[in-house]
Amino acid sequence: MDLSLQNRVALVAGSSRGIGKGIAAELLGEGCKVCITGRDAASLGSATAEFQSSYGADQVLDLQIDLTDESAAKRAADAVVARWGALDILVANIGSGKSVAGWEIDPSEWDRVFALNFRASVALAQAAIPKLAPSNGASIVFISSICAVEATPAPLAYSAAKAALNNYAKNLSRLVARQGIRVNTVAPGNVLFQGSRWEKRLNEQRESVTQMLDAEVPLRRFGTPQEIAALVAFLCSERAAFITGSCFVADGGQTRTIL
Repeated sequence: MDLSLQNRVALVAGSSRGIGKGIAAELLGEGCKVCITGRDAASLGSATAEFQSSYGADQVLDLQIDLTDESAAKRAADAVVARWGALDILVANIGSGKSVAGWEIDPSEWDRVFALNFRASVALAQAAIPKLAPSNGASIVFISSICAVEATPAPLAYSAAKAALNNYAKNLSRLVARQGIRVNTVAPGNVLFQGSRWEKRLNEQRESVTQMLDAEVPLRRFGTPQEIAALVAFLCSERAAFITGSCFVADGGQTRTIL
């Protein structure tokens, strides 16, 4: 589908691997100019080489940057505008579900998990909003998790941080709507990709993982980065021009909560 995204400028955080890389590839395929970011030089370099080979060096900017450092958000937004003179799309794909189990959680762990899964995305949005171009259908998409919308076995601090992100996005959408900026959230379920925790668990506990999918996911399989990316690209396009303040769950039917 042609989403009419040609020559739009996108900043996709956390895009050297996994879901973020899938989103960057989808937007590049739709004709966007895309800035990809990552902390690991090797994976970022590999993604950059792959994208430049497929779409051309003029379409890709790479930034090795740690967006959990909140001061880095402005540097990232500034770099995009310096390269292409505009910013139309922000995809805030920042976070990790790694934390401790149970309810006895040290305050320092709460702070760490919220800094990674909530505050980093907020800082990036705050840096990007003044630069987003409403004439080009400006859009922000936050990548959350099904842990934010329903009780799951995921760590409590992670679930709470992503729930905070969902609420932030909903309220932010009302504040920036008159600036011509749409804000939405995508909450993926179990997504399998190279190097993911699900790949590791499959290798170590294939039978139990298969049983979980059969019991909990009606479609009885993992999602792919490409499936999440297609939804994100749609939300960034003019085909979704009347959609803002929404959270879209993509989980193969796993969650039971009605949003």
